[in-house]
This record gives sequence, C-alpha cells and structure tokens, in this order.
Amino acid sequence: MTQLKILYSAIALSLALTGCSALPTAQIIDPLPSWNEGQSKTNIIHFVNTVTNPLNPDYVPANERIATFDNDGTLWSEQPIYFQLLFAIDRVKQLAPQHPEWQYTQPFKAVLENDKQALLAAGKKGLLELIMATHAGLTSAEFTQIVKNWLATAKHPKFNRPYTELVFQPMLELLSYLRANEFKTYIVSGGGIEFMRPWVESVYGIPPEQVIGSSIKTKFEIRDNKPVLVRLAKINFFNDKADKPVAINQQIGRRPIAAFGNSDGDLQMLQWTAAGAGARFMMLIHHTDALREYAYDKDSHIGKLDQAMDFAQQGNWTVVDMQKDWEVIYPAQ
Repeated sequence: MTQLKILYSAIALSLALTGCSALPTAQIIDPLPSWNEGQSKTNIIHFVNTVTNPLNPDYVPANERIATFDNDGTLWSEQPIYFQLLFAIDRVKQLAPQHPEWQYTQPFKAVLENDKQALLAAGKKGLLELIMATHAGLTSAEFTQIVKNWLATAKHPKFNRPYTELVFQPMLELLSYLRANEFKTYIVSGGGIEFMRPWVESVYGIPPEQVIGSSIKTKFEIRDNKPVLVRLAKINFFNDKADKPVAINQQIGRRPIAAFGNSDGDLQMLQWTAAGAGARFMMLIHHTDALREYAYDKDSHIGKLDQAMDFAQQGNWTVVDMQKDWEVIYPAQ
C-alpha cells in the first residue's frame, strides 16, 4: 500500500470513528497542487482512483499500469525550436572551423547565419543532417558528457534559464502522483534517446531504461585497449507518429493504459492506448499561455496540434488548457 493510500485510509477511519462527515480541506493533501480545480484535474484523479480500486470493475493490477509520456512540449517546453536542435546548432558552431564547407551547405549555412526561416524550411531532413554531423563519431560515454556539459551551461533564449528548469511543474506532480499509485512511467519521444537519458532520471524520476526515443546506429570497437560503443552517422530508428506505438510494443511489451502528448506526432500513441480494453486515459497538453510560456497549435512548425485535437474532441480525451488549468508552468514560478 502506498503512502497516499495509507493517508486516505487513515482519513476514512478517522471519519468513521469520530462520526464526522467531512474534514477541513486544508487537512487533505492535494496530489496535484499546481493544477487548478477543473475538469482536467478531476479527470486525472477519477481515472487513478478507478484503476487502483480493487472493488472497481475497471481495476488494473499494478504490473499493468503503464503510462507513456511524450517529452518535447509535454514534459518540458519545445519553443522556439526543439531543445535538442538548439544543442545541435551549438555543436555546429563549435565544430564549424573544422568544416569550412558548411558555410555553403544547407542546413549548416542557415545555422551559421542564424537564418531561422531557412532552418525551419529544412524540416526533418535538415534536422537529421545536423544530428548526423554533430552527434556521430563519438563514443556513447563521450556524447553523454557533452550533453551534460551543454545542459549545465546553455540558457533558453527567451527565459534565460537552463533548459532543465523549463520542465512543467504540473507534469512533475502528475508523474509523482502516478508512481505513488504504482504506475510505471515511460518517456516515448521523437527526441534522441542518448540525448535524454543523461538527465531524465534526476529531472523526472524516470530511469534511462524507461526512455524510448529516436536513435542512431552504434558499433562496438576497441579504443585504447578498452571496449566502447561508437555512434555512427546512420539513423537506427526515428520515433515519431505511427512508429511510437510500434516502439512501445517492441520495448515495453504492454499497451499503456494512459498516454500523454501535445501534438500530431503523438496521435498514434494516444490512439493505440485508447484502443485497449477497460479504463483508458488520453491527455493532450494545449499550449495556450503566451505570457508564461508560448501559445501555438495547428499553425506551428514545432509541436503542431491539429488532427490530434480533432480526435481528442471526438473521443472525449482530456485536453489541458495551460493558461486555465495550470496555476504555475515552471518550478521556479
């Protein structure tokens, strides 16, 4: 029995023994304090209570309580461009003296000239070219250290804060709430798996083995008489859209009972979750707060939310309005 369940049981016993019908609100711990009272918060708590109550027909055993989360735009911000792309841009600038040809070759030319429009126009193909050029040739250990060093020093262009401080406080609470109720939480992201693994455990409490992401090929080598894994300039798997449920099936082996995303890239993961039997919970984060974060949806190059919103409305999924549903956005607030 979790601490949260023990607390609720103690409250119920106290009420029964004293004959009281209620306790002051202040005495009941709110598992989601950064969430404003409303339908989104109510839906989350109702779902968790439903699947964890052994007397409920929709009860789910603890070993089947799988929850999957997109990362970019769902657990942390993703504007003005994906943070891993900003990391790749910094790597291009750092490595540019060794590659004079980049001054004339897109998308490297766009990076070196700070041409955001040309960079966005390069699309996924351009992003992959940047990643191939800046992420490969290193051992896994070397790449991990470079990621850690970058996160320790890089600052967001709008908020002037480290990127790991731009995680969503309400979602941190949600992760903790689910784990307190014996859910196993996974990241299922289009971001690079080795870009995320060095920091997600300390920030989200999600261990590296519960991270599913895009990857490039690696090979085993002996360097300086030591075995290493070397990153190659070849895509192994791009974890987006229809490939997300494929990756979940391959790497988890269970269909989630809860899935959380924010864009059309997460649609198939939520559809796959919704198609299972029993109680299911699907949530989209709608970025509506231009003051505290960003406001964007169907017209955005980053985190486009269009088709997924239509499906959410048809399927009665929970859609979080960041401006209305979240008391704070970031932990520092």
